[in-house]
Amino acid sequence: MDTAVDMKALGEKIEKSSAFIDDIYDELGKVIVGQRYMIDRLLIGLLSDGHVLLEGVPGLAKTLTVSSLSQVINTRFQRIQFTPDLLPADLIGTLIYNQKEGEFTVKKGPIFSNIILADEINRSPAKVQSALLEAMQEKQVTIGDSTFKLEKPFLVLATQNPVEQEGTYPLPEAQSDRFMLKLKVGYPSKPEELEIMKRMAKTGDKPQLDSVTDAKTILKAREVVNEIYMDEKVENYIVDLVFATRSPENYRLEELKDLISFGGSPRASINLNLAARARAFMEHRAYVTPEDVRFIAMDVLRHRIIPTFEAEAEDITTEEIISKILSTVPVP
Repeated sequence: MDTAVDMKALGEKIEKSSAFIDDIYDELGKVIVGQRYMIDRLLIGLLSDGHVLLEGVPGLAKTLTVSSLSQVINTRFQRIQFTPDLLPADLIGTLIYNQKEGEFTVKKGPIFSNIILADEINRSPAKVQSALLEAMQEKQVTIGDSTFKLEKPFLVLATQNPVEQEGTYPLPEAQSDRFMLKLKVGYPSKPEELEIMKRMAKTGDKPQLDSVTDAKTILKAREVVNEIYMDEKVENYIVDLVFATRSPENYRLEELKDLISFGGSPRASINLNLAARARAFMEHRAYVTPEDVRFIAMDVLRHRIIPTFEAEAEDITTEEIISKILSTVPVP
């Protein structure tokens, strides 16, 4: 009986603390046409303190969506264009010698912000990528002898351009694993494209966005997300999905055995759990359903499954492998 009462109280708490989510959608709708898939996942990353890797051709409003989200939640935003000549100091900052004082002073880099858009992360060398990934992981930066904590919330949204791979530095698998989600952003539908054209084919000012929440509310929401109830059956379902990427033969998926070099790491299980809770919060629910897990599974697992040469030779994508797993592993 107590559990029922607790769930009711938790449900009311979630309802109240997640009200701002609908306001975010409404406000972003003033500027962004469609792209619900991308907005959903960006909010999941924001609520579960997970970084997001976006892949898509130029012109799909990735930068506009991220900068608009930052405006709507009233946080500091920095866009960093990654280029082959970028240095780690351009990102995190450096020590500058002050001749007048006769000492070094710290000049902080653009990483000291709440939302970082790392544009075309695969255009910069490994040193710059690793400096960014260290900041993502440790939530702190070392300049000279001093260590500085990064502001909360701190979220990195990195974009990759799938075309023009010449002269780029693809993220190694071990590093892309640091991203909670990897999104594949597609083209808009025909009606959406028509609406985009009508809105954007005008000179002059674009619609102004209002702030509907703030960093403090986001941090409080993260605490509430941790309270969302997840049944043991759903937890086991998450573990089964991840284990099916490692030992598919144990899940009646013998045909995948020769197609997967490496399955998902324990980060896959952790992130599926966190992302599913965030999805339940966005739906104003106090409990996680298997559907929440399935909703986000593709984006959590996409960059964590490494296909074999055989899979690549047969043109079998990781998306097809994940779809097969999702359709075979029993849903509780």
